[in-house]
Amino acid sequence: MRMTYDERFRNVLDLAVSIGKRRDEIIRQAVRDIRFTARDTAKEVDITVDRLKMYEEARPLLEERRPLGGKGSSVSLMLSYNGSAWLNTAITSIYMVGNRVNVKFSSRGTGICDLTESLYRPIFGDGIRFSRKSGKNFVESSLKDPSTSAVIIFGFDENVLPYEEAFRRSGKKLVFEGPGQDPFIVFADADLDLALSDLVTAKFMYSGQTCTAPKRIFVHRSLYGEFLDRFEEKAARLIVGGPEDERTDISPVASSLAVDRIRAQLADALSRGAKIVLGGRIEGNTIHPTIVRDATDDMLGMREEVFGPVAFTSPFDTKEEVLRRAKDHKYGLRAAVFGGREAVETAGELAGGSYCHPVPGYTFGKFGTVALNQTRAESWRGAFVVKAVGGYGYSGWIWETVNGSFRIKQGPKLLSLEAAADGED
Repeated sequence: MRMTYDERFRNVLDLAVSIGKRRDEIIRQAVRDIRFTARDTAKEVDITVDRLKMYEEARPLLEERRPLGGKGSSVSLMLSYNGSAWLNTAITSIYMVGNRVNVKFSSRGTGICDLTESLYRPIFGDGIRFSRKSGKNFVESSLKDPSTSAVIIFGFDENVLPYEEAFRRSGKKLVFEGPGQDPFIVFADADLDLALSDLVTAKFMYSGQTCTAPKRIFVHRSLYGEFLDRFEEKAARLIVGGPEDERTDISPVASSLAVDRIRAQLADALSRGAKIVLGGRIEGNTIHPTIVRDATDDMLGMREEVFGPVAFTSPFDTKEEVLRRAKDHKYGLRAAVFGGREAVETAGELAGGSYCHPVPGYTFGKFGTVALNQTRAESWRGAFVVKAVGGYGYSGWIWETVNGSFRIKQGPKLLSLEAAADGED
């Protein structure tokens, strides 16, 4: 018999209690697997417990939904390595509309996967299952499995784009959540205390290893020098150390590939005339907090995702200039804008639709989330539960076949809604 929303919600509340009880164990495992700091992971666990309780707020959206593939169908979910506790919101959002869920953790998160499975099995039984297949085998087996209605992937766009033809042939739905190279724009009349506080927090939490961290930092030329001085002062106070130390702000980056890319991005920036005003030191996988000034849009650090504690900054003179530069990118996940009238106008120009929608092709120059004089924490409240997130360009998309026709959708989305259909079975 199909479970009711209340029954599923009670299971999720039991999960929240279990996560709270094993908080310290989750923190230790994240430190071991992905080297995120104990401090950041502790915050992540607390936010996750709060979000799981928010499914009560999501009831009007989700209660009458049914699994996308009908009763007994499943959805495959492949997760990225940059997280531990927050991954539970992605898993449960698919479960809350009645799906069975097949979950694949990143190979870097083997211990986190084992721990998560031990939390889930007593509560969800085989309603949520955990796979140890390779990423390639997981996707390919999901495409062949007639009971799997959709595949949801968190990852890198270049690894997913080659699967388009396979999804076209299968008729299955793909929901992809990918990278960001988010613009952070500060106008001359901005509240500098607010902007700086948000920049330091959002840029350096998880040692810069989040898709929604500010990556391209544009500051009006009239206050560029002052802003950089204050930014450097704050970043210089961050503590670099082992992830298990509760005092540590910056720990080693989990991916050696990300470290190699950052090393190349810094070398490229220096060769093109930029200056490193703080940091620049890389020891193994430890990247000390780094600020680059006078970055130009053709530099690798402005074109590629920067997945570490390195901030590329650049001055601008006019609204028109910064709009053009912010839009000129293949990623369109999130943007942050600080200031008065021009900031309001800029935010409006950058914003895409309020929810994902069909597009004729990948749409560049729009962003799924645009925060105006708002911190990342505020703009991201309830993400994946009641807050639709996702982007444009190669930051995220949906492939689906509707009435025999293949189409692409882009914009912010709720995984729960995309994994569900209207009405009853």
